[in-house]
Amino acid sequence: MGVFVFLPLVLPLTAWPIARLAEQRLYPRTATRLLTGLAVVMAVCSTVCLGLLMVVGTAQLPGNPLPDGWSDPEVREAVPYDEIAGKLAIPALLAVLLVCGRTLWRHGRVRRRAHLALADLPGTEVAVLPDEVPYAYALPGGRRDRVVVTTALLACLEPAERRALFAHERAHLAARHHRFLLAARLAARANPFLRPLCTAVSYTAERWADEEAARTVGSRRAVARAIGKAALVSRGTPVSTLAGLAAPGPIPRRVAALLGPAPVPRTWPSVFTSVGLAAWGAAAGTAVSALSSANSAVTMVLILYAATPL
Repeated sequence: MGVFVFLPLVLPLTAWPIARLAEQRLYPRTATRLLTGLAVVMAVCSTVCLGLLMVVGTAQLPGNPLPDGWSDPEVREAVPYDEIAGKLAIPALLAVLLVCGRTLWRHGRVRRRAHLALADLPGTEVAVLPDEVPYAYALPGGRRDRVVVTTALLACLEPAERRALFAHERAHLAARHHRFLLAARLAARANPFLRPLCTAVSYTAERWADEEAARTVGSRRAVARAIGKAALVSRGTPVSTLAGLAAPGPIPRRVAALLGPAPVPRTWPSVFTSVGLAAWGAAAGTAVSALSSANSAVTMVLILYAATPL
């Protein structure tokens, strides 16, 4: 096993270049799916290796519930610097489980509270709230997916801009963007080196919805105006909502992208470009991470099986 057990903890650094370039060079749908997939795989691999290190560290503690054979020198020799790394892995893994569990709990609580707040309204696809605070967000789940918008925001938009706003929120619901955002956020909680990917996914998911809205209403300029106006008048939702899982992203960059030419859909970038090299580098780092964690897990299982008395 050796140093391979530590590689998945730092290999997310190989995805940093693509996290930045994907925002600028990849089609938003492709970028969102690629970055989320990389983040999830790398987060799982690093968590598995933390678990393996924790087993070695826990076996060294007096009075631990693990079999005595798991603290034998043969087991500890499988991990470099076992006394330090094993013991540090215990609080690290507990912290990962705690923050990921807290993120899931908050996600579920916010989702339930948002649906309860709309329980007395008609079960239409669009819920218009008589609120003086301008905001809008997409609320998935419940009896049906819904777009929530306030009268204050609608009053600020022209008819074409309202259609663009609704198309944008419906695009979030149709593509299940909340799942990508939650997966990327959990990955960043599991390994802090994955935070740039989480930030990038928040932006590319918004750009994905922007492009879908522009295709639906047939006007990129109308979507750009709707985004700009909503950003100028909106002060954010008054309570925590599922919209809080996604940052709206840099508004000037989104507007500039919509005022420029439409991006060309592409499943995978050419290797002879900077974004292609970055994508293949991140893919190679993910593959090495998966192989390292699998090799470490199999090796540790075999060692523990041999050290466990029958």
